[in-house]
Amino acid sequence: MRVLRNFSLKDYNSFGIEVKADKYISIKDLEDLRTILRKSYASELFILGGGSNMLLTRDIRKTVLHIALKGKRIISETDKEVIVEAEAGENWHQFVLWTLSQDFGGLENLSLIPGNVGTAPIQNIGAYGVELKDSFVSCKATNVQTLEEKVFDLEECNFDYRNSIFKNRLKGQYIITSVRFRLTKIDHNLQTKYGAISAELEKEGVKSPTIQDISNAVISIRNSKLPNPKEIGNSGSFFKNPVITKAHFSILESKFSEIPSYTISEDEIKVPAGWLIDKAGFKGYRNGDAGVHKNQALVLVNYGEASGEEILSLSKKIQDAIKDQFDIDLEAEVNII
Repeated sequence: MRVLRNFSLKDYNSFGIEVKADKYISIKDLEDLRTILRKSYASELFILGGGSNMLLTRDIRKTVLHIALKGKRIISETDKEVIVEAEAGENWHQFVLWTLSQDFGGLENLSLIPGNVGTAPIQNIGAYGVELKDSFVSCKATNVQTLEEKVFDLEECNFDYRNSIFKNRLKGQYIITSVRFRLTKIDHNLQTKYGAISAELEKEGVKSPTIQDISNAVISIRNSKLPNPKEIGNSGSFFKNPVITKAHFSILESKFSEIPSYTISEDEIKVPAGWLIDKAGFKGYRNGDAGVHKNQALVLVNYGEASGEEILSLSKKIQDAIKDQFDIDLEAEVNII
């Protein structure tokens, strides 16, 4: 293992924020991980995955462990389904493409989501009517204090909308090292009704879509709406879509008849945060190099040299405006560090 000092993390966070780590170590096997954990206290470490779901607002005065464990494999299979496992350092989108190349269904709607496999359960990533938990079987994780390896099953992860046990009660206590998924081999249950997937398929003349068609449609939609982090720094959706009461929604609907919504339960309605931000006039807004993307108001961007503090300040300005205009508290989806 090489220990790199005063190491720039600009290329290791999708916002492209220039911050430094006191020390940086790339972890490529489990024994290296255990060696570092034996020598360090959890309070001295900063765990870095794909760097896609965080906003760095300061230098990291700790040892950054970049989880770069690689590998993917078929664990078991029947005529109808297959269990596959991927190591935490695998790029999420490349892993999805690998499953599709095997004709394994279940992850196609999650194509092109930035980040790595190991961080996906923390956030319970989701898109276009599908969440990670829908195909999740289990994950292996190492306790940073005891070095014990534990397998967390679906129930133990307490998955919720953009949430899991790793994001709250066990935050910072475990490092996910691999994840298993249950995918389908036949009779794929295609999810095409959420968002613009159906319209995209129709535009392409696809009448009997395959999982590959769904993936291609999702990729096309995301590319048309979301900036490539390699071209414009961003972390995808910055805010969660808020869930409000039906009574609250009725009040808003009386003022804004065009407000979109998704029914969650008998008394809960989800409202697209991007619509709220657009309605508040922030779509395409820019202050210096910190801005809101012109095609998707849910995405905050770094046009070049914005600091993490400038992006954070913009996010708070948006939150204040949404609270003032809609009486809704927008919650950040990204981790603020």
